[in-house]
Amino acid sequence: MASIFGTDGVRGVANRELTPELALKLGFAGGRYLLNQNKQNSRGKVLIGRDTRLSGDMLESALVAGLTAAGLDVYLGGIIPTPAVAYLTRRGDFCGGVMISASHNPIADNGIKFFNQDGNKLTDDQEDHVENLMENGDNTARPEGREVGRKVDAPHLKEEYLEFLCSRAQGDFSDFSVVLDTAYGAAWEIAPRVWESLGAEVISLHDSPAGEKINSNCGSTHTQAIQKVMQETGADFGFAFDGDADRVIALDEKGNELDGDYIMAICGCHLLKKGLLVNKTLVATRYSNQGLKEALQKHGGELVLTQNGDRYVLEGLKGNNLILGGEKSGHIIFLNENTTGDGILTSIMLGNVVLSEKGSLSQLAGIMKPWPQLLRNVKVRSKEWKENQRIQEVIARAEKQFGEEGRILVRASGTEPVIRVMVEGKEGKFLGGILDDVSRTIEEELG
Repeated sequence: MASIFGTDGVRGVANRELTPELALKLGFAGGRYLLNQNKQNSRGKVLIGRDTRLSGDMLESALVAGLTAAGLDVYLGGIIPTPAVAYLTRRGDFCGGVMISASHNPIADNGIKFFNQDGNKLTDDQEDHVENLMENGDNTARPEGREVGRKVDAPHLKEEYLEFLCSRAQGDFSDFSVVLDTAYGAAWEIAPRVWESLGAEVISLHDSPAGEKINSNCGSTHTQAIQKVMQETGADFGFAFDGDADRVIALDEKGNELDGDYIMAICGCHLLKKGLLVNKTLVATRYSNQGLKEALQKHGGELVLTQNGDRYVLEGLKGNNLILGGEKSGHIIFLNENTTGDGILTSIMLGNVVLSEKGSLSQLAGIMKPWPQLLRNVKVRSKEWKENQRIQEVIARAEKQFGEEGRILVRASGTEPVIRVMVEGKEGKFLGGILDDVSRTIEEELG
């Protein structure tokens, strides 16, 4: 069978590519895999969380049927962020977790991603194992009678996650005001409650479980609305989350957008200053701005690069015994706290730095001087750009033109029918022309 897993679980238009029939099969195979890996002595349990998408109920029901048929008791956490599933799975006696979400993708899309009992997303090899079980089975008798799994509503688990987040604050935020854009997604309730509990004056936008509007002109990929409110209110900082709240974009008191690179630069250099950044090194992906590397090196730190995707950032952290890493898109992993990108946790950790440094967020952001960078998504019918000679020739010409003063990165999206083209140069020269040439060639060849 063709691989159904992408760079971040299984995604597609709900009820077209991602059907309830597929979710049922995925739940059964994934459940058998998790049950076989279960190190607990007790009966196998799995946690399910979801964002607010209208298709979430449909896919959750199918997953519950598959998981209980596999012999697992299924605990329903309701509408909670992806990092809540990772945290609660790791902290509880679950043998795995499942999140139903398509993150920042459009409303019609949905996705399913599995976590093992340590709160880690499944590796490529583990996903291959699940696919093999879907295709060939495991030759094990199905559970019957008392061995069939049961469904348990578990809304209390959300409170445990909320308490964890509040415990990460390192001071009093009662003198601060914060604007939150929860994108009608999984953070709609938890994010405002957390910041209110920390004492801050909270202005929340798009803060209802309206799944029919999730990510639509709001949240981390559309920050115009929160920027406007920041400029109007003069709030101290703002945070825009995506649909499942595993990423966040920060905004300073002037309404300037601070992406994941800025957040890593501010937090990383603060930890360097305090002598708390393990091995004086941070993990990022190839898409992070060169300005991040320059900022860290200026303060005695270094940067390790991985391929795109927060699970590869996690592998880089664990493989190098490090504690902080992330992506330009706003997936930031504080490994001492959680095993995946956590938007609400990141907002608190950044707030802690503001408290400690006693400066404004715009002043702290001055620690990084980003290189000019342009990114374009080219819609395509085929993603086979590496095998196309004309595309390779135009990329080679661009690299020669840049020399040591810039770079070009091309990759196929794992979640959308697009090829992403990024160009970056220290002085910004030729960026627009190079981006146009490469994008046009890709469109002509594959669009």
